[in-house]
Amino acid sequence: MCGIVGYIGIEGKTVQVLVEGLKRLEYRGYDSSGIAILEKGHTKVIKSEGKLDNLLKKLSIHSFNGSLGIGHTRWATHGTPSERNAHPHVSGGTSVVHNGIIENYQELKNELKKKGYVFNSDTDTEVISHLIEDFSKNGSSFEDSVRGAFKLTEGSYAVAIVSEREPEKIIALRKFSPLIIALGQGENFIASDIPAVLPYSKRVIFLEDGDVAILEKDSFRITDLNGQEVKREVFSINWDPVAIEKGGYKHFMLKEIHDQPHAVLDTIRGRVSEESGDVYFEGLENIVKGVRRVVAIGCGTSYHSCLIGRYMIENIAHVSVDVDLASEIRYRDPIIDENTLVIAVSQSGETADTSEALLEMKKRGARTLSITNVPKSKIARESDAVIYTHAGPEIGVASTKAFTTQLIVFYLLSIYLGRHTGRLSDNEGRRFIHDSFRMPQLLEMALKLDEVIKGLAMEFYHYKNFLYLARGINYPIALEGALKLKEVSYIHAEGYAAGEMKHGPIALVDESMPVVIIAPRDGIVYKKVLNNLQEIRARRGKVILITSGDEADELNTQIDRLIKIPDSSYMLSPIIAVVPLQLFAYYIAVYKGTDADQPRNLAKVVTVE
Repeated sequence: MCGIVGYIGIEGKTVQVLVEGLKRLEYRGYDSSGIAILEKGHTKVIKSEGKLDNLLKKLSIHSFNGSLGIGHTRWATHGTPSERNAHPHVSGGTSVVHNGIIENYQELKNELKKKGYVFNSDTDTEVISHLIEDFSKNGSSFEDSVRGAFKLTEGSYAVAIVSEREPEKIIALRKFSPLIIALGQGENFIASDIPAVLPYSKRVIFLEDGDVAILEKDSFRITDLNGQEVKREVFSINWDPVAIEKGGYKHFMLKEIHDQPHAVLDTIRGRVSEESGDVYFEGLENIVKGVRRVVAIGCGTSYHSCLIGRYMIENIAHVSVDVDLASEIRYRDPIIDENTLVIAVSQSGETADTSEALLEMKKRGARTLSITNVPKSKIARESDAVIYTHAGPEIGVASTKAFTTQLIVFYLLSIYLGRHTGRLSDNEGRRFIHDSFRMPQLLEMALKLDEVIKGLAMEFYHYKNFLYLARGINYPIALEGALKLKEVSYIHAEGYAAGEMKHGPIALVDESMPVVIIAPRDGIVYKKVLNNLQEIRARRGKVILITSGDEADELNTQIDRLIKIPDSSYMLSPIIAVVPLQLFAYYIAVYKGTDADQPRNLAKVVTVE
């Protein structure tokens, strides 16, 4: 959460780089923004409340010629969204932008106040600029002042700092919050995520916890907090800058929903052999050998993918799976040992709750595997092995294509585990892999429902509450559909296992309560879900049924709206069933006038607990 951009290099280019970078990071935070430019040894700071457009209006009436600067777009943690709380925060000649939380800021603030420092914001970040300035006043160099300040701080941070005392440097630090540096010719960059700098450089270094990066326009160094130099690998990022643009769609969310056929295909590609019935994942063989139990952890949408992953692994590989919220597992005493495989799922690879839970499970002796979309992210680095989804950059805050690629990874992993444990035959492996190859085409067919779902959303967007019901492997899709609606339209929605409806939620059903039922024809629970449908109709509830097969037409007289999705195998049906729910949430948000890409109070990368 929050976006950071820093640039040092060519005079007159700084504002362009900062503004373009902040635009690409606005999905990480959008309640205020600001930049600080060093020009002829003096700092110019422009800040604004609200979205980035407000800052751009202010910048349009100023001119800048500096060759270095830092910028920030904020998602509020300490202090309400306002110009006074926007970053950068300045003390004397020191300007700071910061993602994360300084946990001991109140103690530091009290000490600084005793020394005469005046605080002009409600944020925890302002203590950083005052601390650095305090060290500088006592004769420490810029680098030593930064190191001294952060030896006193506790918490999480990604930080970029500039100083009038040494106006040819930018210093960046990270701890528990993502930060990269990107290398150019006669210029260097800092960012909290790759898209911010991708148009300028594909040579990236992922900073590790405790790293201090010192950037000048022609060089860089990385040290620890004690000043000892450390080496970090330079990676080449192959993302296409065009892939992070909207591509003609009104919102990133809609584009990313329509990206799903390609994203799923890219995630499958090169990992399977239909001829042999095998799946190939590099570095997993020793990790899965002798595993008796799997524990899958995630938050939000990633948690829902874990729930579906449980069905897949238990059904295909016959390995026992437990699923836990990453934000909760540390607060009980889970039974974990060296024969347990912990699978941590996170789109960004930086989710703080998931990262901390993963580290705790490692301490207990578990083997660890992560599923993530971002190369070299924190959770990927902390895991014994990693499987990358190939969704490409996902800009919309509400996850869509990252979710479906997580599901296809779980499916392939289930086959992999089944083959390695000997519980899955060659022929079964071939059949499951063949089914996976059908998914891109089936997703394309599901996306042809776009106009139908748009009309459905127009009909139902004024309702205040929704229920989502399903059984079996699609029960988590009911949870995910409800979450999507809540996230982007701010309508209250709840997902339930359909069999649980009569144990309480049915009390809510009347003519003002639309009920979305997800029931692909699978021969397992379909008929049971239809019984639940009749219970809803008996109570005058409005029913939207998402199902498959030509036989569905016979239900038209029993429901309010029928959405027919393509037939697929039972194990893969959630990937198809979620598409109309994603579109439904998106179009309701459009009709309600909410921001589908940047919902209020949410951020793409959640790096605080």
